[in-house]
Amino acid sequence: MILVTGGTGFVGPKVVAALLADGRPLRLLAKRPEKHEDLHASGCEIVQGDMADAGTLRRAVEGCDAVVHLVALPPFSAPAAIERVMSQGTRDLVAAATGAGVGRFALMSALGASEETVDVSPYYRAKWEMEQEVRGSGLEHVIFRPSFIFGGDGGLLRQQIMLVRLSPVTPVLSRHRLQPIWVEDVGAFYAKALTTPAASNRTFDLAGPDRLTWAELHERIRRALGKRRPTFQIPPGLLRAGAAVGGLLPPTRGARAAVEMLEHGDNVGDAGPAVETFGIEPIGVDEQIRRALSDR
Repeated sequence: MILVTGGTGFVGPKVVAALLADGRPLRLLAKRPEKHEDLHASGCEIVQGDMADAGTLRRAVEGCDAVVHLVALPPFSAPAAIERVMSQGTRDLVAAATGAGVGRFALMSALGASEETVDVSPYYRAKWEMEQEVRGSGLEHVIFRPSFIFGGDGGLLRQQIMLVRLSPVTPVLSRHRLQPIWVEDVGAFYAKALTTPAASNRTFDLAGPDRLTWAELHERIRRALGKRRPTFQIPPGLLRAGAAVGGLLPPTRGARAAVEMLEHGDNVGDAGPAVETFGIEPIGVDEQIRRALSDR
């Protein structure tokens, strides 16, 4: 039995689908199981639980031989919530997994998380703390650090397509580069993470083959849509000012930190070790855009 946390969000269902395709029995953690009858119908056991409730985590992991831990809050979330759900929640989950004798623990971290970026944002700090907790647990583990994850039914790519399609002028969020990976490719890596001996106790960047700036991403979207749109680069100072206003609202309390993540530098990595270890070749950005448009 595999326990999956975060299986009900944007990325989680694709990971769940990949695991089910391999014939693996799954148990999903959900705050409100009754809202996920579709996952139950697909063959998953849904159990009530909360990353902020250590007792429910202990009950959820009983009888499991593996854990896939995908839970994360958006980078603009309040720092206290990030600490409670991501950092402390992972400590509690790792302790529960250790007590239950789990054989392998697969963690979703983030490209850019490192000891050098812990002061850039609470999100990076939490991801680094999560990695350290898993590495120090004694559990056999695999850690993935994905770049921006694109998909057709949610996430950032869908937002950018809507922006290019509807806005007469396209604002460019950052000067830096990103290396997007398709959401189903992420699911395929997680499915293999639990059964690939060569992956044991290693950390992998997950990224597609294309490194491009945000302006270049918008250009590719415009070409796919057949649109001509002028663009403008949002000055970092203007982004920070907008984030300061957003930070006054509880749902976006961490908006300034999210902007600092965008401005910190390129969000790119070395996908070679993951491709070599798991034998999965992620699709490129043009194909990602084509698939996203065909999913409309």
